[in-house]
Amino acid sequence: QVYKGLDIITNKVSPQEQHLCRHHMISFVDPLVSNYTVVDFRDKAVPLISYIFARDKIPIVVGGTNYYIESLLWKVLINTKEKPSSAPRVERDRKVELEQLDSAELHRRLGQVDPEMAAKLHPHDKRKVARSLQVFEETGIPHSEILQQQQQEEGGGPLGGPLKYPHSCILWLHADQAALDARLEKRVDDMVAAGLLEELRDFHRRYNQEKVAENRQDYQHGIFQSIGFKEFHEYLISEGNCSPETSALLLEKGIQALKQVTKRYARRQNKWVRNRFLKRPGPNVPPVYGLEVSDPQRWEEDVLKPALEIVESFIQGREPPAEPLRLEQDEENKRSHRVCELCDRLILGDREWAAHTRSKSHLHHLKKRRKLEASSHARGAVGDSGDTETSDGDGSLPL
Repeated sequence: QVYKGLDIITNKVSPQEQHLCRHHMISFVDPLVSNYTVVDFRDKAVPLISYIFARDKIPIVVGGTNYYIESLLWKVLINTKEKPSSAPRVERDRKVELEQLDSAELHRRLGQVDPEMAAKLHPHDKRKVARSLQVFEETGIPHSEILQQQQQEEGGGPLGGPLKYPHSCILWLHADQAALDARLEKRVDDMVAAGLLEELRDFHRRYNQEKVAENRQDYQHGIFQSIGFKEFHEYLISEGNCSPETSALLLEKGIQALKQVTKRYARRQNKWVRNRFLKRPGPNVPPVYGLEVSDPQRWEEDVLKPALEIVESFIQGREPPAEPLRLEQDEENKRSHRVCELCDRLILGDREWAAHTRSKSHLHHLKKRRKLEASSHARGAVGDSGDTETSDGDGSLPL
């Protein structure tokens, strides 16, 4: 929502809602800027939060991308920019340049300068590997060492350095999965009805058509990585160059893809909250209060009233009436390394390994190998049973 325009695809807060409460950091970045990072977001948001406090108001951070929220809660980012006025583009370009390297080569380079971080990251995770390599190149200090220093500061913990705002709390709006899925599908339909296709066509004509013609479109950086661009790529580039029937099919394909990726992203957001906030209790993790939003008709009773009570309790310095959510600490080893020889894949983490061993692709390879082994064993048994001349006197067969 930081990018100018594209109000539908980014689901911006409506002007009517913005009149009810002052909003910040909406529609101020040129959509063609591809080097806007979480560091830029933090550097602009922190002074705004101070400004809101100075006016005796309570800042409310609405997400969104949880990684950006974490950047405001903890000291977790590494700013390698020497000259804020001009360095962002240089910094971003260097990371993009590193991402052009082969995955194996990129991971090998990181292993040479920061073996600890290389052991934590999957070789195919180019963006994270490139970022860690970039941090070392521009600071001369291994990324893992900087993160460790942050965590060891007074008040720090597994999520990073000390809390920037010790009296913060997290209100987690969550819904029944079926209700959430239905709501997200309806939201996509509403976006289409509100003029999503016209907005995408206009943006494609102005900014993306030339890139597509030169085969240099980039869906990994800037506004183009937002949900909604990749899903309609085929439809946009073929519109007017194919039959109406084909165009209609591609449009429907894009709509269904947008619904699927939106639901998938919502699941990832919920998983992030559980793994980062609920399963890592400690002094530097704000309390998380769950608010049930499955039934919009019960918004007042289930969401608004309890949220106000929680916030008022924090302001007055007393215990909120609601209990914060707690989950048992996760003992899973997220950094374990296992190689599946059947699938020729490196798997990081106990849970990922368990999920892989249950996956269709792994079970398919396992079934295939068992068939080969059974066939090989059957051929060997037939040959041995007919080879009576080599049998020992007790009827056993030589190995």
